[in-house]
Amino acid sequence: MYLLTFDWNPLTGIDIVGNFKIHFYSLMWVAAFVIGWQVMKRIFIREKINIEYLDPLFVYTVLATMLGARLGHVIFYQSELFTQDFFSVFLPFHFVPEFEFSGFSGLASHGAAIGIIIGMYLYRRKYKYKSLMWILDRIVIPVASGAVFIRFGNFINSEIIGKITDSPFGVRFVQEFYGKREIVQLTGIKNYKEAYAAVTDNPQFASLLEAVPFRHPAQLYEAACYVFVFLILLFFYIKTKKSEQTGFLFGLFLVLLWSVRFFVEFVKEPQNAERADWLLNTGQWLSIPFIIIGLYFMFVYKPKTKVS
Repeated sequence: MYLLTFDWNPLTGIDIVGNFKIHFYSLMWVAAFVIGWQVMKRIFIREKINIEYLDPLFVYTVLATMLGARLGHVIFYQSELFTQDFFSVFLPFHFVPEFEFSGFSGLASHGAAIGIIIGMYLYRRKYKYKSLMWILDRIVIPVASGAVFIRFGNFINSEIIGKITDSPFGVRFVQEFYGKREIVQLTGIKNYKEAYAAVTDNPQFASLLEAVPFRHPAQLYEAACYVFVFLILLFFYIKTKKSEQTGFLFGLFLVLLWSVRFFVEFVKEPQNAERADWLLNTGQWLSIPFIIIGLYFMFVYKPKTKVS
């Protein structure tokens, strides 16, 4: 049954010059940060916080998120890059096997979460207008909204794909199944973009399309769930007194977001199939400590001093 299935073979970016292109995935990150800034601005205005503190908070958040996400991915999923292509760990370029502008690819949400926490700690050391927990309780709201865009960006890139399925939600990720060089070789079309397009548009290459399996669009499942995480956090912040309970929103965010991640992982392909995981995959094992920490902040944590 494939009533809701479709083939996914999109344009993933805009060529500028040579190997340099603007990736739509990178634009999703830009959208996440811009909308996050707007959400945090509303929070600052609502709580009558000096708006001058917002821009440095934005800078700390961007740097902490990107650095943490990149290092998290390399440490948890691709540690061989430290020896095989070291500069690609920190720069948006691949140097091995050939130089290529890759954009901000290979980013891990677990690393981003750790990076944000560290970044907020460093930010709070310099700007002392509120407590660290006050900042964390509020920064998680725009972070949740940003997660929606990031997962949609993964969908555009045909990455972090789901397992093969015969459910009515299956998607054929053409560009994940066939690499650029492979599709050029199979079609005989030298331009890989035209070669990809031919697979879905030209009946001559129908057999190539039929070979692509239907998979769960795990990125869309996760993005949809994160919409609800954002709305739930917003509800508790605006409509209840829980925003006054130090650590509650931060804990709720950790529990909701990483619970989503934990369960969606069951329909995802492992991000590093070469690493053997016992019972659960790496993403699930990394999610469990965040959930436990979240429960602690929701139900156990008590601030030592009164929040300013």
